[in-house]
Amino acid sequence: MILIDACGWIEFFTDGPLSGQYEKHFLDLSRIITPTIVLYEVFKKVRRERQEEEVLITVAQMQKTRIIELTAEIAFTAAEFGLKHRLPMADSIVYATARTAKAQVVTSDPHFEGLDNVMFIR
Repeated sequence: MILIDACGWIEFFTDGPLSGQYEKHFLDLSRIITPTIVLYEVFKKVRRERQEEEVLITVAQMQKTRIIELTAEIAFTAAEFGLKHRLPMADSIVYATARTAKAQVVTSDPHFEGLDNVMFIR
């Protein structure tokens, strides 16, 4: 299982400079878990910058993944990771969700660089 961070979804769906490196991770959506905070971040960004049709396509693709809601367990774990690794709130939730689900985070967000179970894309 993998968890593609918001920056990966945004890169891929907006044809950003790293979209080609993310592409292979989107081939099997059933292997992807998506925290609800990532849904929020991606929807907000794509909605602000793209046409409605592109927003609908993005949302439809994200909903084909396994959506993970924020639970009390994940929230407490996220707070611990935030303190330990100095992560912002959303990144702490992403990392805690991945660790709880035993998934690898795929990201190009520098906050995750050097953390265990992270595939960092440059």
